[in-house]
Amino acid sequence: QVQLVESGGGSVQAGGPLRLSCAASGSTFSINAMAWYRQAPGKQREFVASITRGGTINYADSVKGRFTISRDNAENSLYLQMNSLKPEDTAVYYCNAVGSGVFWGQGTQVTVSS
Repeated sequence: QVQLVESGGGSVQAGGPLRLSCAASGSTFSINAMAWYRQAPGKQREFVASITRGGTINYADSVKGRFTISRDNAENSLYLQMNSLKPEDTAVYYCNAVGSGVFWGQGTQVTVSS
């Protein structure tokens, strides 16, 4: 089992930055890919960005050029640097890990005001 705990959410004005963190514990040796997803009110959860243990990165088109995903394998941590935030980025952001199974964190709220 893998436990994931997100932190760093909050409220910010449009154009501002925010950095999310995700701490993994448990059977972290089994983790291959990690990712961020988000879910806005009334919408389905959507992919934001992912990174494999080897460093392959993918982004959703909506965040390319604004968000940066990174990972510290030694510290079992995942990060999401979010710049130039827009009101449409408002959502609960979830950390995801894939290895021996699929694991999710509890989510952290990000609110961007115009």
